[in-house]
Amino acid sequence: QVQFVESGGGLVQPGGSLRLSCAASGFSLSYYAIGWFRQAPGKEREAVSCISSSDGETHYVGSVEGRFTISRDNAKNTVFLQMNSLKPEDTAVYYCATVYEPVFSCSRVEFGSWGQGTQVTVSS
Repeated sequence: QVQFVESGGGLVQPGGSLRLSCAASGFSLSYYAIGWFRQAPGKEREAVSCISSSDGETHYVGSVEGRFTISRDNAKNTVFLQMNSLKPEDTAVYYCATVYEPVFSCSRVEFGSWGQGTQVTVSS
């Protein structure tokens, strides 16, 4: 069964940092482009950042560009999202999923179901 497992969220003060991890069971992440998505209370889920399967191409939504960095370690079957200079508006549940390539659209591929996500709360 294909399953995504997100971790690394928590409570952090504005300006702080967190590093999220995306792992998978049932398949190897290394063959797929992967994206991070988030959903804040009362809002629709939105794409945050995506990374290609092999050539390192990345995409960021404008609100996080320059603050967030997506990366992957295929040997560990894990994709990361380093989040710096966090703002209260970054508060959301963060999810990962497979996305289409090229990654500029950050469009999710209907492959497996959404994981549980990891809660990120930015508050003083």
